Amino acid sequence: MTHVTEHPLVRGGRSAALATACVRGGVAAGLGLGALAVLVIAAWISSPYPDSGAGGALHLAAGLWLLAHGADLVRTDTLSGLPAPLGVVPMLLVALPVWLVHRAARDTLDAGDEGDRPRPSTSAAVAAVAGGYLLVAAATVAYSESGPLPADLTTAGLWLPAVVVGAAGAGAWTALGRPMPGQRQAAAALRAMGLGLVTLLGGGAVAAAVSLALHARQAQAAYTGLVGEWSGSVSVLLLALALLPNMAVWGAAYGLGPGFTLGTGATATPLGLAGDPAVPPFPLLAALPAEGRGTWIHWAVVAVPLAAAVLQGRRVGRSAGTWTARDTALTALGAAWGCGAAVAVLAAAAGGPLGTGRLAAFGPVWWQAGAATVLWGACVGVPVSLGVRAWGRRALRPMRKQKQKQKQKPVPVPVVAGAESGAMGAMDAPSPSPSPALSTAPAVLKGLLSGLVPAPGAVPPPAPSASGAGQTQPHDSGTAPEPAPARVGSDAGSGPGADLDPDGDRYGDPYGGRYTDPYDDSGFEPYDYLPAAWEPASPPPPAPPAPSAD
Repeated sequence: MTHVTEHPLVRGGRSAALATACVRGGVAAGLGLGALAVLVIAAWISSPYPDSGAGGALHLAAGLWLLAHGADLVRTDTLSGLPAPLGVVPMLLVALPVWLVHRAARDTLDAGDEGDRPRPSTSAAVAAVAGGYLLVAAATVAYSESGPLPADLTTAGLWLPAVVVGAAGAGAWTALGRPMPGQRQAAAALRAMGLGLVTLLGGGAVAAAVSLALHARQAQAAYTGLVGEWSGSVSVLLLALALLPNMAVWGAAYGLGPGFTLGTGATATPLGLAGDPAVPPFPLLAALPAEGRGTWIHWAVVAVPLAAAVLQGRRVGRSAGTWTARDTALTALGAAWGCGAAVAVLAAAAGGPLGTGRLAAFGPVWWQAGAATVLWGACVGVPVSLGVRAWGRRALRPMRKQKQKQKQKPVPVPVVAGAESGAMGAMDAPSPSPSPALSTAPAVLKGLLSGLVPAPGAVPPPAPSASGAGQTQPHDSGTAPEPAPARVGSDAGSGPGADLDPDGDRYGDPYGGRYTDPYDDSGFEPYDYLPAAWEPASPPPPAPPAPSAD
């Protein structure tokens, strides 16, 4: 009988997992390219004046897909005949490719649907997904070279791998559960950086929306001048929607202080619009500030980076409860640098050239926007973080003092249950210092036994007479009557005053004096009420005086 040995590749080994990851990356690239191709071909079919065939539409789709990854395009069909660059990336188009790569890397490392197939390592999965994606991207770059919008090889070789590897790394991080750095300062800096970035971009979007609403008539006029048929209206509207994230970044850069350029020699800042702007007709560009000095409405945009820096510093300060001031300041400064780096990347993607000459520079300058973000975080975020930390430590001081007081309080010593009268008497009234004879258990036993066994040479008490039990014999008038000694046992209850002690206790004192069975038990023993060695002992009460013969 022949045994068939399965090959590791057949069983689904690590090599098969890497091949599957590479295929996932290629499929993600094909899906993004196909989605854009469908939109472009639909617009070409609905256009009443198609200037080119289906090949031109496919070349245009390939160019837009490469532009969504940050690669600059080169327009060859210009009026002057000279090629003109196109580097402004519609940032909404970036969302689709990034999400596809992110999902491919996440599914590669997610073993929920893979059964017992071994998973590749994190770095191998990221490299495999990115490699499969970049293979399709390289073929697309080669295909676009024969069209009207070829890709610039320099920017394609720089931005395409960076975007793909970054998205794949984010997908792997998500598959691993989004772990944060083990050091608390680094994790707090990343969270504060994210909060500051979101606040900055959200405020920039609000500022751009308010400005666009104030210039609604100019925007409508620009839109009407561009569109013709309904297909043109849809195309301009889709392009405007794709550029909305760019407007948010522009608004954030405007509030930071450096502003943005409107062609070479023209800059828009909160202080005003300087120079002669070269603005092409487009609805979103109607929201740009007018020429001249800025007013209080323009200056109010400065509240956006101020709020972002305050929230960023507050987040660090709330996390720095037990840190030193130096660690808190360094963490806030690290958050400021991280936020500045992110803003610089977004500013570089949101701006770029729109042509040659005066349109060679359009949008925010990346290094100026990043440096302004770092300055806001260092000048505002660091002091705020230190102030929040100091306030939090001030609020914790009363709680710490209260805990220290509670620790310094003496621990109550448990008391062993003893006789009712003796325990209550020791708790109610302050007892004098115990005598050395009663401070230990052997001394107490010795005292109790001395009452049971008479000492040598002691005179026994007289027996009670038949006429009156418990009465003492009369003595001579010249001598004082001697008190009858106390008796222990069942006879202790006989005689006057045997049932009450000087404190009014019916059962007597457990540390001396008469003992009476409090429970009417014939087997009662006084040893059941022996005190512990550490219990305070009260002195025995004086014996009651004997009744006089008179």
